[in-house]
Amino acid sequence: MGKLTKNQKAAKAKVDNLKEYSLDDAANLLKEITFTKFDASVDLDIRLGVDPKKADQMVRGVVTLPHGTGKDLKVLVLCTPDKEQEAKDAGADYVGLDDYIKKIEEGWTDIDVIITMPTVMAKVGRLGRVLGPRGLMPNPKSGTVTLEVGKAVKDIKAGKIDFKVDKFGIIHVSVGKASFTPDKIKDNVQEMIQTISKLKPASAKGTYFKSINISTTMSPSITIDKNSISGLKS
Repeated sequence: MGKLTKNQKAAKAKVDNLKEYSLDDAANLLKEITFTKFDASVDLDIRLGVDPKKADQMVRGVVTLPHGTGKDLKVLVLCTPDKEQEAKDAGADYVGLDDYIKKIEEGWTDIDVIITMPTVMAKVGRLGRVLGPRGLMPNPKSGTVTLEVGKAVKDIKAGKIDFKVDKFGIIHVSVGKASFTPDKIKDNVQEMIQTISKLKPASAKGTYFKSINISTTMSPSITIDKNSISGLKS
């Protein structure tokens, strides 16, 4: 591991690794320990008391963050010609079908989200080899396979994200930017955690929220006190 820079040492000194911070304090402290010259992402890591290997304990869902993610997501809509204008009017960055399917087959993946329709999934399905490993494959459960392509685009642009627990029982998600006010960061975290709280599998026993940590790009991680989050079902 390389030596810590002066800024990294200063940031690390401000965080007590043995302490659990209230959500209010954590949101404020993030602003003090972020030193990147670019607008860093605010990342949330939530360790759950579930076994992802069991199908009935796979936690996944969608959430619309009240203040968005701060990212200008590039959205591709793969649809029939009659839906193209609807997608464009909603703000999609790329709209089409066969031409874009060919581009993706040739390796193009310069997009963040793909939205498509049930009626063209037979064509889109063959892109799984390319899109699957990158987490770009449209999925009905995340609202990216729908006949309402315009609404789906608007939801994504407004801050709707999908999430799922990884094989280690952890959900990693971006909940904003370092330039957000502490209140906006707090609101987004609160919404994210309350959404996950409602998805506790009936078969999951014991403590559901094992730990909650927040950080920005290259900053130390801050442990959040679960009791400081209102409405949380542990």
